[in-house]
Amino acid sequence: MTHPGLYPEIEPYRTGFLQVSPIHSIYFEEAGQPNGFPALFLHGGPGAGINPKHRRFFDPAHYRVILFDQRGAGRSKPHAEILDNTTDLLIEDIEKLRRMAGVEKWLVFGGSWGSTLALAYAIRHPSRVSGLVLRGVFLGRKSEVRWLFQAGASEIFPDYWERYLGPIPLEERGDLVAAYHRRLTGPDTAERLRAAQAWSGWEASVCKLVPDENLIRESVADKMALSLARLECHYCLNGLFLPSDNHILGNAKALSGIPTRIVQGRYDMACPAVSAWDLHRAMPHSEIRIVTEAGHSATEPGLARELVQATDDFRR
Repeated sequence: MTHPGLYPEIEPYRTGFLQVSPIHSIYFEEAGQPNGFPALFLHGGPGAGINPKHRRFFDPAHYRVILFDQRGAGRSKPHAEILDNTTDLLIEDIEKLRRMAGVEKWLVFGGSWGSTLALAYAIRHPSRVSGLVLRGVFLGRKSEVRWLFQAGASEIFPDYWERYLGPIPLEERGDLVAAYHRRLTGPDTAERLRAAQAWSGWEASVCKLVPDENLIRESVADKMALSLARLECHYCLNGLFLPSDNHILGNAKALSGIPTRIVQGRYDMACPAVSAWDLHRAMPHSEIRIVTEAGHSATEPGLARELVQATDDFRR
């Protein structure tokens, strides 16, 4: 299927699973040129997983693209598992994947939560990152979590917000993340699924400039809803497992030697543009492209074009 701005569909030339802990095994795939310039794709969520469109942000004649489902997401096993699932462990997984692939340095591409993980990884292992492409920047701050899941985006999308509030009684709405966490980790299977679908449906509702009912339907499918909601809520409740609220901006100077392109939708309601701007100010060497007619989703035409432009520019 064609999509404005993206490279044509491509199949992976290698797929497999990498055992990263006694309980977790992550699914990975490689596409493009086996001897090409290495690039790592980091999906959002946490819990969203990869899909075939993600391969299409990279010129397949130039790049060796490595993609993987993070712990508990997509085809990784066990599905939707929050045990032994933290940012530090995901960073370790990335390093295990890099060593397995025999890569010295790679271009790291991440959007939304993927941008958080890309930045946290680059801060920990700057010598392993040849460049950063970041979209819909999320810095893991309490204010960002509050905006999306407690109060903020709710005022722009009050109709969809009512659906999100549905599973939570009035007396528990003072801390919606905690209220959802209780249900998403509780013993009642039906309640878990209902909460997961409300959480995932809400997020999908705000992901595009114009709400996309097809995207919302895909997001509330049982498997996707459970991994996205359980993992996101688990991470949000635990401060994204970052050492401090200001961890990324406070360590941004460590990234001064890494070429960085930030691509941001002006009307991103999931990850408002202020975070991308704050990051750009903390990384003055970075380039920022704010796309006027775009929200959060990487496949919106304006964002897709800028992201492909970014990987093309790194290619050159």
